[in-house]
Amino acid sequence: MATEGQSDYESVLCVKPEVNVYRIPPRASNRAVRAADWKLDTPDWTGRMRLTARGKVAYVKLEDKVSGELFAQAPVNEFPGIAVETVSDSSRYFVLRIQDDNGGCF
Repeated sequence: MATEGQSDYESVLCVKPEVNVYRIPPRASNRAVRAADWKLDTPDWTGRMRLTARGKVAYVKLEDKVSGELFAQAPVNEFPGIAVETVSDSSRYFVLRIQDDNGGCF
């Protein structure tokens, strides 16, 4: 049963059948993230992305293309916010703050 302010119903807002994930090294300063610094020709993971919403929270879910198994997800409580960050040199790429089920970030 849903608690106050939460909904059990999850709606799918968007599906991208193929996305690439890159491991980004920790920042040495407050400098903006640049896609040119990544190894764009060798992604660390490839799969599909589903953008879903439950109540007032959106979720960016990265899933295996074949099995649908969840690889990672980023809850988005507000935008702009800390969950999704733009990249300074590209409108195609963005940074997700990935979080485990206990709220720990990777």
